[in-house]
Amino acid sequence: MVLDSYRGWADRYLEPAARRLSGIHPNTLSFLSLLCAAGAGILLALSDYRWELGLAGLLIGLNAFLDAVDGRVARLRGLATPKGDFVDHVIDRYADVLILLGLLLSPLGNDLLGVFALLGVLLTSYMGVQAQALGLGREYGGILGRADRLVILFFAPLLEALLWLLGYQFLELGGVSFTIFDLVLWYFALAGNITALQRAYASWRALP
Repeated sequence: MVLDSYRGWADRYLEPAARRLSGIHPNTLSFLSLLCAAGAGILLALSDYRWELGLAGLLIGLNAFLDAVDGRVARLRGLATPKGDFVDHVIDRYADVLILLGLLLSPLGNDLLGVFALLGVLLTSYMGVQAQALGLGREYGGILGRADRLVILFFAPLLEALLWLLGYQFLELGGVSFTIFDLVLWYFALAGNITALQRAYASWRALP
């Protein structure tokens, strides 16, 4: 995961933010992150080079922020429990699906690419928790982690909105027209499934 190496840097900013939000129950923060993901998915599905793209990107950024601090708030308040961890993971998976469905259904996306991207993302998460179920510990390896996905998803709508403001409806290469969303779905479809296989292989090697 590319962004794993920056975790220490991010913690310097997230820990103070978690302390400021420590008056809010961590489950509330988790559900707010889900609402942000749902709002982003709806805006992505309905938008076609309009202001909604920028708002969708901001909602994805807020989803990522809330997802990053809810666990920290739980630890600060002494509320970190297996139940809370379970709720957090369930909400994360629904958030992933809602945002990717927005890309898939968007006039700027590709349905078939979206299906493979969604498959890759879900299998990546499944392989991580399957390793944990086998007693190996949660597997976070691979080239496309959740933090990487959220950063890409944050910037993709903003870039689409910028291109629209500059008067570009499509990018073109070799006579083929495509959108930023197409590129994102291509990458998620490819890198997501590769990551799932990487995690499966790592777990297989770790099994006695």
